[in-house]
Amino acid sequence: MSVVRRVARPLLALTFIDGGWDAFRHPSAKAERAAPLIDKLAPALGVPNDPEMLVRANGLTMMGAGVLFALGRAPRTSATVMAVSLIPTTLAGHPFWEADDPAQRRQQRLHFLKNLGLLGGLLIASVDTAGKPGMSWRAQRAAKDASRTARQAKRDARHVAQTARREAKLARAQLVDALPIG
Repeated sequence: MSVVRRVARPLLALTFIDGGWDAFRHPSAKAERAAPLIDKLAPALGVPNDPEMLVRANGLTMMGAGVLFALGRAPRTSATVMAVSLIPTTLAGHPFWEADDPAQRRQQRLHFLKNLGLLGGLLIASVDTAGKPGMSWRAQRAAKDASRTARQAKRDARHVAQTARREAKLARAQLVDALPIG
């Protein structure tokens, strides 16, 4: 792993570890802000309409994925999980469009945009293969290799068949020459 990844991953994960821990330990204030969004989404998603429980679950998710990401364990998966958990957190926690006070609106918009920046970084991290080929490239490469092998096997089989026909023709000719004509 490069030095940049060793430093950047924990730095990016710290926000999620700290925020997740705080959401797990003190969910009431966050649950109050998340309640309107949860009321709209819970029935559609088939989850219980319990804001405190969902805030705690989101906090644990953020914290767990953050720790895994910081340690470099399953970094693409953990980055994706953090990105997915950031979306409802941002929508429920920083609805700047609902603020009446200009200063409050500015502050909420700043946090909203900061979270969008974090989301962008997580999206990049979720596709970062650290210089190693990804699964889709490997699958495409395997398919190309299999196709090449099949074409070569077909050419080899055609060559063997032609050689066998030639050998059979020669053997027949030798047999005919060896027969006594009488």
